[in-house]
Amino acid sequence: MDTSVNDDAARSAARHEQDRVLDTSALRALAHPLRVRMYDILSQYGPQTSSSLAARLGESSGSMSYHLRALAKHDLIREIPDRGTVRERWWERPPGGVTLGPVEAAGTPAGRAAAQLVTHEVMRNRNQQLADFLTSGIHEEDETWRDTALVSTATTRMTPAQTALLRGRIMALIDDAVDTYRDQTGDDVRPVTIRADIFPLPDLGGDA
Repeated sequence: MDTSVNDDAARSAARHEQDRVLDTSALRALAHPLRVRMYDILSQYGPQTSSSLAARLGESSGSMSYHLRALAKHDLIREIPDRGTVRERWWERPPGGVTLGPVEAAGTPAGRAAAQLVTHEVMRNRNQQLADFLTSGIHEEDETWRDTALVSTATTRMTPAQTALLRGRIMALIDDAVDTYRDQTGDDVRPVTIRADIFPLPDLGGDA
């Protein structure tokens, strides 16, 4: 086997060892549909104010301020001290990965409920973004952006070890793109979501 495959997997694993694992209190703070959407916007579009979030989500600025403070209390987001004014504060999501399903949280009913709600909302928002793109965005985008999109599903037969190596290779590619382009600016630059799903299909019985 190509040693670069193992190198990619090891590099990805080492990088994500530093990801923040949300404890039960942080998960419970995030476990609100509106807060998950706010967190997603800060992750995907960068720093926001309560007013800009309110405009994007159709909520009041006061409501946004309340939820922003609740997220900040658990260090899920942070204020940008040198930007904005007392009346118009800017908030950002700290850099680095986040793990939404810690083992310790799953040990309590409250932790499990919070983890399930957050995971459900993250996936619901993610699937809605994909559905919106497929139903309208793909027709509204200009050809340059439309030709860059990829929506693909494939099935193969693999062992757990082979699947882990594939995961590492994919994550290494994603990590490299994030590190290279995360702070890029320019006229033709916009947020691009990168999706990767790898999981075994359920055993339905019978002959394979």
